Amino acid sequence: MIRLILVIAALLLLTLLLLPIQLVCLAFGLQLQRTIPHLYHRALCALIGVRIRQVGQRRRGPMLILSNHVSWLDICVISALTPVVFIAKSEVARWPVFGWLARLQRTVFIDRQARHRTGAATQEIGDRLLDGDAVVLFAEGTSSDGTRVLPFRSALIGAVHHALGASTQQQAIAVQPMSVAYTGLGGLPIGRELRERVAWYGDADLMPHLLGILSAGAIDVTISWGDAVATEISADRKQIARDAEAAVRRMTAAARRGAAASGPI
Repeated sequence: MIRLILVIAALLLLTLLLLPIQLVCLAFGLQLQRTIPHLYHRALCALIGVRIRQVGQRRRGPMLILSNHVSWLDICVISALTPVVFIAKSEVARWPVFGWLARLQRTVFIDRQARHRTGAATQEIGDRLLDGDAVVLFAEGTSSDGTRVLPFRSALIGAVHHALGASTQQQAIAVQPMSVAYTGLGGLPIGRELRERVAWYGDADLMPHLLGILSAGAIDVTISWGDAVATEISADRKQIARDAEAAVRRMTAAARRGAAASGPI
């Protein structure tokens, strides 16, 4: 309980310190608006006790990152590694506190129930790519328990096509697959009995899960980067999704095998 109180107090102080800086950066379009969320989440992961191991090389510069999705904690982990923009479902924008924080990170919100709005969302994502952002798309369309990778959806990958069609200078935009695999909790390898303490999916309530994470202690996660592919406007978005899904499946399985090799699950 004492640990939980101290972590929450530190997070509140950190938020109050960085909030006015980020608001000014957003208001004046300063480059620092990309860096503040990155620093915020690095500090947040340190406070929570998240230990990140990276496998492979992440590409620098603007790109579309296609990832699996396990927990709300994925946002903190990925953003702690590099400045990124996330794509989130429109409901997140209405969440108390968390929707507000997502806006501060320049999140692109999409309405998955309104198919006719996909084009506008794709255009906004494409604009972010042309502005130099690395954009993270959780391509499964939802979170899972982390034991398997769900099929990747291809609709929003059309953002690459929009970006190339709107640009007179860029002939290709990088697409890079990325795997998120939680491998340890409190010094123990994560098996099925511990997985739900980290994974947040289905109808699980956010606040109890959040408090559980904040009080859990050390959390080990492996972020694996696949090969970045320079994607041209003629590329098939469905093939892009299939290739990225296959890469993420391989990387996730490898991360879990590595965790199993270090101790019993």
